[in-house]
Amino acid sequence: MKEIVSNLSDLSLGIVGCGWLGIRMAKKWQIKNHIYTTTTSKDKIQALASQNLNPTLVDFNTDCPSVEILTWKVVPSLDVLIITFPISSRKDHHIHNIQKRIDNFSKFIGSFDGQMFFMNSTSVYPSKQKEFTEDDMLVEKVSAEHLLRALYPQVNILRLGGLMGDDRQLSKYNVSNLDASVNHVHYEDIPAIIERMIENKSYAKLYNVVAPKHPTKREIISVQKNQTYIESTKEVGRLISSNKLIKELEYDFIYPNPKYFHY
Repeated sequence: MKEIVSNLSDLSLGIVGCGWLGIRMAKKWQIKNHIYTTTTSKDKIQALASQNLNPTLVDFNTDCPSVEILTWKVVPSLDVLIITFPISSRKDHHIHNIQKRIDNFSKFIGSFDGQMFFMNSTSVYPSKQKEFTEDDMLVEKVSAEHLLRALYPQVNILRLGGLMGDDRQLSKYNVSNLDASVNHVHYEDIPAIIERMIENKSYAKLYNVVAPKHPTKREIISVQKNQTYIESTKEVGRLISSNKLIKELEYDFIYPNPKYFHY
């Protein structure tokens, strides 16, 4: 994995749900900070422990009365808590299950009042041919965000575009609708944005986190495969704007164009 320089130091950070993105953030921050992680997989516990990421096994999906979720012992020492596990998804957005996961999560972290970040998805926006901003889908209209913020009003919500970088390259996938524009983000930009928000002491913010350029899938795959591609006229498509984040945080994306994520 590529080594990335971090500006954070001497903080205790909890990453709840240390999957593909979580492990990359943890590896970036662990040199100068104290990192604590969770996973739902027993198989991952030893791997995370061997990397000094202090893992805890917990599953917020459980509704079995015999499975008790205890308060995370490290919570009182945490400065920042980052939520990367899926509270809802396209496959499971039933309000009962969302409420169950949030209830279990709240038992786990208790009355944590430090800085908090929730990684959600731009899939909350409908499939319409227009450019969407955060005002098109307020927190109150998204069940997972609304219920979480009711318990933790300080939570910052980041709606992430399609996660790319490292082994995730569009040319490796069986892709349809090649002339559609993408709403992707390189994973390296996400911890950099979180760092900026930690420095700013950001509170209860809502941002779309998507690279500002929106090439078509065909363009990206052609560049990744080193093939010649002649640009053609394309429809506006479904675009997710990150202008609010760029303006308020004065942030310049490390990878602004998905065509060059593989460099």
